[in-house]
Amino acid sequence: MTDTTRPTPAEIRAFRAENPKMRERDIAARLNISEAALVAAEVGISAIRIDASVERFLERIASLGEIMALSRNESAVHEKIGVYENMKFGAQAAIVLGDNIDLRIFPKRWVHGFAVTKTDGDQQKLSLQFFDKAGDAVHKIHLRPASNVEAYHTMVAELRIEDQSQEFAEDRSGYDNGATDGDVSRDELRDHWSRMTDTHEFFGMLKKLKIGRQDAIRTVGDDYAWKLDAGAVAEMMHASVREGLPIMCFVANEGTVQIHSGPIFNVQTMGPWINVMDPTFHLHLRQDQIAETWAVRKPTKDGHVSSLEAYNAKGEMIIQFFGKRKEGFDERPDWRAIVENLTKAGASVAA
Repeated sequence: MTDTTRPTPAEIRAFRAENPKMRERDIAARLNISEAALVAAEVGISAIRIDASVERFLERIASLGEIMALSRNESAVHEKIGVYENMKFGAQAAIVLGDNIDLRIFPKRWVHGFAVTKTDGDQQKLSLQFFDKAGDAVHKIHLRPASNVEAYHTMVAELRIEDQSQEFAEDRSGYDNGATDGDVSRDELRDHWSRMTDTHEFFGMLKKLKIGRQDAIRTVGDDYAWKLDAGAVAEMMHASVREGLPIMCFVANEGTVQIHSGPIFNVQTMGPWINVMDPTFHLHLRQDQIAETWAVRKPTKDGHVSSLEAYNAKGEMIIQFFGKRKEGFDERPDWRAIVENLTKAGASVAA
């Protein structure tokens, strides 16, 4: 759809009304608009524009009590039920380190905010929704039965901004996926890789060598990274359930990384989706959008740490898993055993 045929807010609302069962992201894709444009079309009706300031958000969000925090990318939806606590704001990154809600937030990516009211029968569903400049969702807060509704309305009133327009203009400048063109040899990559003492050094290493994450994993050698079968994520989930193993599950987008730490219990496959449906953790992962899955070893001062990483066809990481561990302690041998025994790509399954 060209700019001249872009639907007006009224046309967006009309399409939604004609397709009440269609998911919002599917409506946005059909109309060739962002999800934020879909929400903006409801401003003055069921949505209010609010300040997207992470600092102002963190100053108020704990007052809502128990909520559901949702962060997603194109292929994975990560939902945690709990309260916001132990928060620290920084201009480059903010951190939430609660028992259930664990986030890394990049404030410069939070550009647009909305308070949204949806009517479902005789019930109102209230949420706060934040988007980057391209109109892609970075984080959402959905109220729960135990949430403080009065505090929500106070927060919305305090964050409401003057601009209450229904128009939305996407800005995708600078979103070239950080293409890298470093001319790094395999030996140089392995040298830097082998000298890591903390998993958090990995991103800095990639940046220094000007190599993409997937390129590095494909290049480094199978003592540090090896490709797994397409069903490896599901295989790992079921093994973790069987063994009662606490894991860490990371889902990231442009503005937020959301983390689950703990065991998982109820894993269900529904069509292309594999789902975790636990009391305080819900995960929905599109297995059909996983193009490559890798087991990765990173050296640390406590011995190497193993992760499971799934990538889409564009080379973007969809989801990442670790075994839960405390800093200063060795990786759990049962997690390491699960990762090392996952079916490798191209492996024969014949007896």
